[in-house]
Order: sequence, then structure tokens, then C-alpha cells
Amino acid sequence: MEITGVTTAKPSLLNFSHHDSLSQFNVPFKSWIQTNNKPWDGIVTGALVFDPRGRILLVQRTSHDSMPDLWEVPGGAVDPEDATILHGCARELWEEAGLMARRMGALVTEGPGTEMFQEFRNSTRSKLIGKFQFEVEVDEGQAVRLDANEHQDFAWATEEEVVREEVGGKKTPFTKKSTKDVILEAFRLRRRAV
Repeated sequence: MEITGVTTAKPSLLNFSHHDSLSQFNVPFKSWIQTNNKPWDGIVTGALVFDPRGRILLVQRTSHDSMPDLWEVPGGAVDPEDATILHGCARELWEEAGLMARRMGALVTEGPGTEMFQEFRNSTRSKLIGKFQFEVEVDEGQAVRLDANEHQDFAWATEEEVVREEVGGKKTPFTKKSTKDVILEAFRLRRRAV
């Protein structure tokens, strides 16, 4: 495992393709909020990355951050400087895990019949945030490199390990129930696609 300080070197290009179904997210986040008439103050994304063995990447939040020591997928706030929501997802994946997105796949929800987004208040309850999560393909052979300011560990987990919230004998409690639900839905969608 490699953990570094703040990632300062960004890739020169965030070149990736995306599934046609994600075209609505290929716009600046403020445009999406306005077009869809949402009362949100911002948008965050999550990147659901699978390895060639079909395991998903989980990252553990640092002990000194909000939701200390809990597990999630890489992701975070889409910034005003991000060209689109998808670019924000790719940037967050790079900053948090050192992985370059090659292709944005499906939007992943909490399951059939649920909203396409999650909605929550920030830690001070002063802002309303919308969250979208996407399956993201990366090139094989890239090593996970964590930003030590945000995450302290990572694991590649099978579906059964996600259900048990335990990977290789280590407990992996999630930040929220909805985090686990989205991850399990990503596994279900992959099975259905095969």
C-alpha cells in the first residue's frame, strides 16, 4: 500500500470516455442543478472501481476527519473548476486513489426503484448536497496511491466481504447504510451485464 501526502501533481489530461446514458452529467454541476431545479448547494460523486478479479476498491477515512475510520469508495465534491460532473468524479478518483479514469460506465443507485441520487446535509447541516455514483474503469496495472490527509487504508473487496463488512479479517464498517447499498447494487449490475 502506498500512502502519500497531498497529491499535488495532477495528470496532464483527464481523458476518458463515458457511456451514453451519462450524457446528462457531462455538464458543469451548477448547470445540472439549475436545469433539474434542485435546491442543492453542491454535488459530490463516488467512483465505483472494480479490479480484474471483480473486487471493488474501498478506502478508509482517516481518524482525524469526519466519519473517522469508516469505509467508502473514492469520491468527493465536484469543484467549480471541474469542466463537468464526470470530470469532478475523475479528478477525485485521481486525488484520493491515484487512479486515472479510462471510462465512466453506469450510474449506480441504491437499487431498483430508488432515486438516481442521494441527498444529504453537510456536517454542519448548513448545505444540502446531491450525490451521484458511477462505475469507473481504470487501466490495469495502476497502483492505488492514497492521500494520507483523507484516507489511511484501502482494500479490494468481494461482494461477500462487502455484505459481511469484513475484508481479510479486518472490519470495514461503512460511512452510511446507503454507501453499502450502492456498492452492492454495483455488484448486482455487473452480474446482470455478464
